[in-house]
Amino acid sequence: MKRAFYSDSVEGLLAKSLDEILGKLASGSDFDVELAQRDAWLEEIQILKTAQLPPNGSIYFEFSIPRMGRRVDVILLSGPVVFVLEFKIGERHFPLSALDQVLDYALDLKYFHEPSHNCVIAPILVVTGAENREPLLEKSAQQGDLYLPIKTNASVLGAAIREVLQAERGEPIISESWETGRYRPTPTIIEAALALYNRHSVVDISRSDASAINLGRTSKSISAVIEAARSNSRKAICFVTGVPGAGKTLVGLNLATTHSDRASELHSVFLSGNGPLVAILCEALARDKVRQEKERGRKVNKGLALREVKAFIQNVHHFRDALIRDPHRPPYEHVAIFDEAQRAWTVRQTANFMKRKKNHPNFDKSEPEFLISCMDRHKDWAVILCLVGGGQEINTGEAGITEWIETLVRSFPRWDIHISPHLKDSEYEAGEGLRKIEGRQNVTYNPDLHLAVSMRSFRAENVSQLVKEILDVELEQARETLRAIGSKYPILLTRNLTRAKRWLRNQALGTERYGIVVSSQAERLKPEAIHVKAPLDPVHWFLDGKEDVRSSYYLEDAATEFDVQGLELDWTCVTWDADFRHTRHGWEYRSFRGDRWNRINQDERRRYLKNAYRVLLTRARQGMVIVVPPGDQHDPTRAPEFYDPTFEYLVEVGIPLL
Repeated sequence: MKRAFYSDSVEGLLAKSLDEILGKLASGSDFDVELAQRDAWLEEIQILKTAQLPPNGSIYFEFSIPRMGRRVDVILLSGPVVFVLEFKIGERHFPLSALDQVLDYALDLKYFHEPSHNCVIAPILVVTGAENREPLLEKSAQQGDLYLPIKTNASVLGAAIREVLQAERGEPIISESWETGRYRPTPTIIEAALALYNRHSVVDISRSDASAINLGRTSKSISAVIEAARSNSRKAICFVTGVPGAGKTLVGLNLATTHSDRASELHSVFLSGNGPLVAILCEALARDKVRQEKERGRKVNKGLALREVKAFIQNVHHFRDALIRDPHRPPYEHVAIFDEAQRAWTVRQTANFMKRKKNHPNFDKSEPEFLISCMDRHKDWAVILCLVGGGQEINTGEAGITEWIETLVRSFPRWDIHISPHLKDSEYEAGEGLRKIEGRQNVTYNPDLHLAVSMRSFRAENVSQLVKEILDVELEQARETLRAIGSKYPILLTRNLTRAKRWLRNQALGTERYGIVVSSQAERLKPEAIHVKAPLDPVHWFLDGKEDVRSSYYLEDAATEFDVQGLELDWTCVTWDADFRHTRHGWEYRSFRGDRWNRINQDERRRYLKNAYRVLLTRARQGMVIVVPPGDQHDPTRAPEFYDPTFEYLVEVGIPLL
């Protein structure tokens, strides 16, 4: 893809006229250039022309950061340094949000742009109306070759650049190699949705190295199924599997955003029963739409932006309710994408909900059967894409993948079935259903429908494996996996929540998001100022900034597995309660009722609790701290013997103490 609207050598920039450079910028732009943008570019060019830049170097205007769905104002390569310049034209102060913004750009290059991994990177915030000040040069404690944001105005920008170059010794960056180097981003699901909605392709925002299955290949396989169904007037269902954080939701969002135009025959809808995920994605996309239009000098109503987004990202229950009202009319969309399809409701759960909440007493279909029956109303073609996670069931009444397959066998024999071979693996619990379609003619197993490597933890890909081994009490394997992870992905253990909070704040740079996560059954963390029954708005918790008390940054509200499933943070504090406690016989499962902990005996409820901790322990992209409270010998509901064995087990695994 084209990475910058305009690039040149520094000498070339200095030799060209303002109009010539502006013309190249405008012709390279992806959007109509508004007057405000043109004036900003003119001032940036004039500042750079008068800054006495070192002559040997290269410069890039509007350099794309697709993972974040944004563009850097200017990147300057000079000597061994990558300068990341963000301009605030007409501003007089240095807002925290702008400092975080330029640092985020620098971190993105450091983490995900291969040629920048070993470069010195210096983010500079240029506030044109600020008073003259001596540039303060300070490097990050976590990233030794990354400067913290340098504050300048137009008149001292050149001096700041020269001061950094005097401090750094190294081979000059070769611009040709730098600009053609691989960019291997690992976006959060929110970042991915923003980038895809802004028309970046899934290839732009996904890794393509040999250690990760190319998401583009999976997307192409799904597109081929859709095209075949459309061309041949067939109906087809696709089952895509993947380990936690491998990009299943990303595949679905790519398809939905690619075909978000309601006028297109391929118009698709992304469905999820995960209410927090849907609400957060819709709000994030709407906010970004408003922000972009504001930057271009246009005003757009957020309510209108939300309605546009909700046309292709919907809560599956709302989708279902609309189709119940008209039992014969097919849905508008020919393609339905069902995220976390294994969590669809059973007949009993759906009927109970419809009777209690919707005054519909005779509902007799599971969610899988009803959704397939609705798509089957199309006279010509239809496709359902089921995105399937393993070991993620955390709530009562979830049907699992077997219900989808049994529905196809029982009621829809003409549908084509495309299956990831890994659906046979034990964690998907689909073996019984798969045996029922053995020998069926229209079943295709396609290895491209499995995503094998977690990309959530871009520092270490085997975190989900470590978590599985810890939860399965595979001590030796867990020790070995932890040693392999090493310092790339810090995992620390403490009994002091205050100390853990301090560690989180010290680790995070820029807007890297951190927060406290706990089990929804963790009811005896109140003395630690964590109340799981207190209402939490996941939209504010995940999207609001450091200045908002409702955000995760404040470390006041803790999110449960229901709030964070399908989402991720950069750094987490997992606070462990006595609901899931280690003993010499393995894990013990408890729920708190009244004034005591009661034993959980039902296998289903035990599985949900274990999976809750699986979700919590796999939310962090860069590292986590685990807090096991010390308990209180004077409180029988928090006796130290409820907590000590869990702490000792994690120490035995090899997790170092904070």
